[in-house]
Amino acid sequence: MERIVVIGANHAGTAAINTILDNYKDKEVVIFDSNNNISFLGCGMALWIGNQISSADGLFYCSKEIFEQKGARVYMETKVESIDYDNKIVRAQGKDGQTYEQVYDKLILATGSLPISPNIEGKELENVQFVKLYQNAKDVIDKLHQDSIQDVAVVGAGYIGVELAEAFRRVGKNVTLIDNVNTCLSGYYDQEFSDIMSKNLEDHGIRLAYGETVTKIEGNGRVEKVITDKHEYKADMVILGVGFKPNSCLGKDRLELFENGAYLVDKRQQTSNPDVYAIGDCATVFDNSIQKTSYIALATNAVRSGIVAAHNACGTSIESIGVQGSNGICIWNLKMVSTGITYTKAKALGYDAAVTDYEDTQKPAFIEHDNYKVKIRIVYDKTTRVILGAQMCSEYDISMAIHLFSLAIQEQVTIDRLKLTDILFLPHFNKPYNYFTMAALGAE
Repeated sequence: MERIVVIGANHAGTAAINTILDNYKDKEVVIFDSNNNISFLGCGMALWIGNQISSADGLFYCSKEIFEQKGARVYMETKVESIDYDNKIVRAQGKDGQTYEQVYDKLILATGSLPISPNIEGKELENVQFVKLYQNAKDVIDKLHQDSIQDVAVVGAGYIGVELAEAFRRVGKNVTLIDNVNTCLSGYYDQEFSDIMSKNLEDHGIRLAYGETVTKIEGNGRVEKVITDKHEYKADMVILGVGFKPNSCLGKDRLELFENGAYLVDKRQQTSNPDVYAIGDCATVFDNSIQKTSYIALATNAVRSGIVAAHNACGTSIESIGVQGSNGICIWNLKMVSTGITYTKAKALGYDAAVTDYEDTQKPAFIEHDNYKVKIRIVYDKTTRVILGAQMCSEYDISMAIHLFSLAIQEQVTIDRLKLTDILFLPHFNKPYNYFTMAALGAE
């Protein structure tokens, strides 16, 4: 029986494992994971920390027991120390010191990403936290019950930083959000949109410290203040959320890597070694918006990559259709969604890009209740006319709308095709001159 070894069992690993176990009964599956839990939805951490959900129970959707019931062998809290790629042997050690040598026919690396640890003096002080794993979130929540924790500094104003800033404010803490760029969410939105989120944060009492670089964290055993190149801020807890890097240490000397250190894979999730696949945050993706290999660490991408790798490892040849990096965030009811690349990034990449913006209410003016404004931006290439990205924000739930633009980017649709795309109308839902259409018609 052919044996497939999977290293890592979070989103990508779980998707790959279940795909194999559910569809290929002739395969033996062996799983190694260094953690004590499987499938933790890290995107729900801020909801848990901010008391918007009562517990973390619903943030797990799979388990060791489920895998074992389907026939897999599972080694939890077992760290893979090395891989002999020539002889196809995985060597691991459990927390009890027991060692394992496992031969494989195919290997799937789902080792995820690691939080970036900035080179800042004082980061070893007590209450300086990373927030990625279940254990990290639980540690933060346990400490938040202490009266001594009143001032929280969040370093990094990406998705995780903004969500955590909201969470800490919701439980009554004084929050400072620090980033070295002059806005938040800069990887996903142009400043015309991110400024709306910044105002939302300020309106809810969060102090913004944009354009500042943290140079030092001070305290006597326990953190007391954060020093930047411009100011200093009182802090009883500091969250370091400056980003993540691919965890590729097990193959960095034997497998081809992307420019950021991720495993370079093809559309079958195959690495430079034909018997080794890499999925999720440790691997590259094909980005349809730029028509190139890139790195986009999102849970949705991880799941799809796991499914693709599993089928290929089992002999069914399928290819990924690529991704657009579709994403969303909701902070105090302000909903923002985007897909593809921003205008700022398009220009930086050398595109002759343009934008078309439009703002309107979701429904006709005679709808007097629950009729919110929607702001939309479509980014497109002036030469090819192909849509490169889209951004939307509203207090109305416009999240499903971004899927239209995701598909448009995937299929290389032009802005001109969008002008006459058939879109339904009913006053309960939208306007006859929908903001999709009006934005498209406004393109140069």
